[in-house]
Amino acid sequence: MAVITISRQFGSGGSEVAARVCELLGYRYFDKSLIGQVAVGTGLLENEGVDFSEEHYKGTSFMEQLFRPGPYVVAEVPAWTQDPSGEVTQFIKRLDKLEFGNLIQGVILGAYDRGNMVIVGRGGQALLADKPDVLHVRLVAPLADRVNRVQQQQSCTAAQARELIAERDRSMAKYLGEMCKVQPDDPQWYHLMINLGKWSLEEAAQLIVKAVEQLPAEPNARGGPAVPI
Repeated sequence: MAVITISRQFGSGGSEVAARVCELLGYRYFDKSLIGQVAVGTGLLENEGVDFSEEHYKGTSFMEQLFRPGPYVVAEVPAWTQDPSGEVTQFIKRLDKLEFGNLIQGVILGAYDRGNMVIVGRGGQALLADKPDVLHVRLVAPLADRVNRVQQQQSCTAAQARELIAERDRSMAKYLGEMCKVQPDDPQWYHLMINLGKWSLEEAAQLIVKAVEQLPAEPNARGGPAVPI
């Protein structure tokens, strides 16, 4: 019943590696459909689906904190409801820091309880740092490789790809720093860091499979809750 968390640089190929790991192990990919199921199953939401990732986190500026009374909206996440006839209504759910933190923590812990799951991003390396039977992986790649991959996926120019990569890197660092007290490239959070400029996506997936098979089912040596929300 292991769980794998994968932290990845945008454009590194990390999502493709995660999907391949799911195929090899028969694990579930923790995507928006599962997020909604877990949120409802754990009582965090009632008859409502929701999705969230690092890019949805906006945080608050110093000026907002200085001149506006809290609580502050820090995230706007896609959400939806479905009526008895099956009609789906989509909307944006606005969350303050406490609401967003509770949602993240509850959903990730709910996914951990289900097991056999690959959780990509969303601070899983911090939220599950003290849990047994979890493998934490960080996937990186050279900037040139990331630019090429984003160009192919987004059908954009190299300059646009670099701008998007920089924006996503800032969003991830802000989310992890403010919500999880983590620097994404700090090696202490991971069992395994893989450079996808040195290994192919398939080789990386195989490395992760071999690593999770050797994972001892005992608490991480760090111990204790890792994330103050």
